[in-house]
Amino acid sequence: MVPPDWTTLLGCALVGTSASYAVLAAILGRRLRGRYAAPVAAQRPVSVLKPLCGSEPRLYENLATLCGQDHPHYQIVFGVRDVDDPALAVVKRLQTDFPACDITLTIAPEVHGSNLKVSNLINMLPQARHDWLVVADSDIAVAPDYLSRVTAPLAEPGTGVVTCLYRGRALDGIWARLGAQFIDDWFVPSVRIAHAGGSRRFAFGATIALRRDTLTTIGGFTALSGRLADDYWLGELTRRQGLATVLSDVMVSTDVTEASLGALWAHEVRWLRTIRSLNPAGFTFTFVTFTWPMLLLGLALASLPVPLSVALVGLLARSLLSGSVSAALRAPLRDSLLLAEWAAALFGSRVTWRGQVLSVTDLAQGDAPLVQDAGSVPGSASSPVAQDIANVPPSSHSAKGMTAQRTL
Repeated sequence: MVPPDWTTLLGCALVGTSASYAVLAAILGRRLRGRYAAPVAAQRPVSVLKPLCGSEPRLYENLATLCGQDHPHYQIVFGVRDVDDPALAVVKRLQTDFPACDITLTIAPEVHGSNLKVSNLINMLPQARHDWLVVADSDIAVAPDYLSRVTAPLAEPGTGVVTCLYRGRALDGIWARLGAQFIDDWFVPSVRIAHAGGSRRFAFGATIALRRDTLTTIGGFTALSGRLADDYWLGELTRRQGLATVLSDVMVSTDVTEASLGALWAHEVRWLRTIRSLNPAGFTFTFVTFTWPMLLLGLALASLPVPLSVALVGLLARSLLSGSVSAALRAPLRDSLLLAEWAAALFGSRVTWRGQVLSVTDLAQGDAPLVQDAGSVPGSASSPVAQDIANVPPSSHSAKGMTAQRTL
């Protein structure tokens, strides 16, 4: 009997690994999870910090879901840098439409560090009256019991941060739908699998809940002012204090608005390069999670009956993970694009973000960040990107000469 050559062995390994991941992803990625019962202690007063910048599709509708919470005592603090920010009109409309909701609006142009979202949070924090805090992106929609459920684990003294996953909601077009699949078919399952394997090294900007004393212990938001991946580091710094990260059963919705391949590419490469900077070893082997191209490559190397059967199981699982026939038909394109983006993210340490070129290397407080105008870097692009890591882009009206914080 002739032993198989190395290409056949490699093909079998690739098919087996990729198919196994697809099956696990199908089982864990879309499963319904039980609710976290909120005890009476979890109904403590909460301040929600919502940094804003500019007009976004469905901004009013998304923020309105937070104004209709069934939590008995909560405050919402909205913050912008610019008195001319279009988001101000949305906040004032919310104050009119929800007069019973405790809404505070802070306008503060002061910049603290390179991360403008964190800078905004630093300016907003003094207006937060309560000791339980929730930091949440502006583009998410939530259910009425969101606050009660997401803050419930804070009643446990060993909890550092509580975070939650999110599903993509494509607003329009093929590129937005592919972007939503990036979240639903790849990001969420990968987190579920890591969580099932015992990993807690995550925190997501969609929602992070924590106690004020925990935030103070890690140095406040100032400790994040030079870090691009502020959400990750907010969790990591609390874990270094011996506190637990809790993945809530809550899942929110986030808008996906990319209208072109360039915008989608810029967003996802930025995300992937940031992941690579935080976990280089894990990122290197991420290619096995791109089911369609990996299974086809494996079969090209090992076109045998057993690998073929295993690959068919993997492709079936991948189709089930997509959740619909149309999404399953897009899965080969979605996975192939991910592979191309992963290859691009293997190299380079810069990302384009709203006309700026930033280093993905997180910087400690006091370090000087790499920030350049996109036009000064050969071959760079200024495509708009989604707001998954830092959702406050530079404002064209920031130089107003304002020095005092205004709270409305």
